Amino acid sequence: MNRLIALIVLLGFCNLAQGQDWKPAGDKIKTSWAEKIDPAKPLPEYPRPQMVRDQWLNLNGLWDYAIVARGNSMPAAFDGKILVPYPVESSLSGVQKRVGEEQEVWYSTSFTVPATWKNKNVVLHFGAVDWRADVWVNDVKVGSHEGGYTPFSFDVTPFLTKDKAQKLAVKVWDPTDRGFQPRGKQVNRPQGIWYTPVTGIWQTVWIEPVDKTYVKHLKTIPNIDGGNVSVLALAEGTTVADIIEVKVLENGKVVGTGKAAAGQEVLVSVPDAKLWSPESPFLYDMEVAIVRNGTAVDQVKSYVGMRKISTKRDANGIWRLQLNNQDYFQFGPLDQGWWPDGLYTAPTDEALLYDIKKTKDFGFNMIRKHVKVEPARWYYHCDREGILVWQDMPSGDRSPQWQMRNYFNGLELQRSARSEANFRHEWKEIMDLSISNPSVVVWVPFNEAWGQFKTEEITEWTKDYDPSRLVNPASGGNHYDVGDMIDMHNYPDPAMGLFDSKRPNVLGEYGGIGLVLEDHLWEKDRNWGYVQYKSSKEATDAYIELAEKLKKLIPFGYSAAVYTQTTDVEVEVNGLMTYDRKVIKLDEPRIRKVNLEISNFFK
Repeated sequence: MNRLIALIVLLGFCNLAQGQDWKPAGDKIKTSWAEKIDPAKPLPEYPRPQMVRDQWLNLNGLWDYAIVARGNSMPAAFDGKILVPYPVESSLSGVQKRVGEEQEVWYSTSFTVPATWKNKNVVLHFGAVDWRADVWVNDVKVGSHEGGYTPFSFDVTPFLTKDKAQKLAVKVWDPTDRGFQPRGKQVNRPQGIWYTPVTGIWQTVWIEPVDKTYVKHLKTIPNIDGGNVSVLALAEGTTVADIIEVKVLENGKVVGTGKAAAGQEVLVSVPDAKLWSPESPFLYDMEVAIVRNGTAVDQVKSYVGMRKISTKRDANGIWRLQLNNQDYFQFGPLDQGWWPDGLYTAPTDEALLYDIKKTKDFGFNMIRKHVKVEPARWYYHCDREGILVWQDMPSGDRSPQWQMRNYFNGLELQRSARSEANFRHEWKEIMDLSISNPSVVVWVPFNEAWGQFKTEEITEWTKDYDPSRLVNPASGGNHYDVGDMIDMHNYPDPAMGLFDSKRPNVLGEYGGIGLVLEDHLWEKDRNWGYVQYKSSKEATDAYIELAEKLKKLIPFGYSAAVYTQTTDVEVEVNGLMTYDRKVIKLDEPRIRKVNLEISNFFK
């Protein structure tokens, strides 16, 4: 017992010492959540809510890091400690250094596989690493991944050593705006609507034990008209006799079951289903098992929301967006998902949830996730809270180019074969990430002609890959007669400069009302907004005026609108909230009232 107490005390001192090695870097503004971070276990929540296993081990924490010239070997000595999973350039990493295309960042840590995982395979998971990651376990390279926004994993079982700490090393290269890859708003020279680069590990790293046969990914598609749900389980190590069994449960009671041979789609009947919507975000629990000779050899827990997104002409012949077969005006903010302390990474899960809850508090029913992809937990929170999501493909390659201003059939960017192949690869992985989330209802492959290419082909390819959702082919970009809607941008007023009689018309961006609050600025003397006001009342009055104009346009054709934006971002001061989330800049009750009038227009 005395030895046990001594060990507990020793571990406590180790955790304390680890925490003392870290503090946020720099003197920029921070969120209140930054103070709640435990450097011994940052972001401790389970990172993959749609496919849950009971056993796992979070590897977040203080790792060694070094920034070296590109092409060098792993350094013999490191520069110091970095708090994973916050990006190198962020304050919360404790580093806040630039990397650039001529350098690489190396990470190193160690982990011990729990003794209870004996005879199990061990899978190493990365939530996201921007942009190219090479991974070594015990000095053996186990794999690589290109793509800054999506999860990837490796079965590292053959490379583990018995009864020892396992060495893990990661090398990352990210050319930011010097490369063709999707990067969103990251640039080497931030200004205006362009922000600080993000390099390296920026989502949770973790390991889990699995059997040799296990579920790797789930694709869950509801069908409310047919009263069923389709589940495709991608699995490793199955035999021709293995069966995938799916159970759908409501409050612990099984309401539907289905079985299929491994590799086949499982169809599960869900009679009299409770429908998911922002007003009633009901989720069914789901259990998926691989069954062999009557015994489950692997089982994961998941969930499903029964909802349908579609389009239909109304009584006046205008095409409308529909939710669950009813006309539904989708209204929400442009949400870029940036944080003053963590950049791409929210400081805590509570912070990640906060923006979603405030969006609903403001009276919105939708979020356009703008040229960024979030961790799986963000989409889970949207599912639970009940908010629709338009998911953008992060823009990349060359900057926005409107090749012809007639808007239709304009000339397009000619991407290199490498750039085009990478776009398709990353876009597919992004869709795979949230393809089972009921909150995600619209895919947006292009924004404002930035990197826009082969619009008709990419739109049709996106639609073929996921026919259960709508595709907004080019939000504010060069328009083609393809996809499920036509999307205009207009600042600041919500004007309708173009009307399409064959598709729903949506206003993908408008607003941009700026307000500077001195104690909550990223930079004191360099701030930018589409239009700027001097007081909260003036800004709120302007917001109401724009909202009233939007209301008058709905009967004439608009079916959705996106207000710019949720928060200030760096020197951009167009947010409903300050960048540090400490102040709601506009009068919340007033904007909530008019927002609900818009969101509920068809009710």
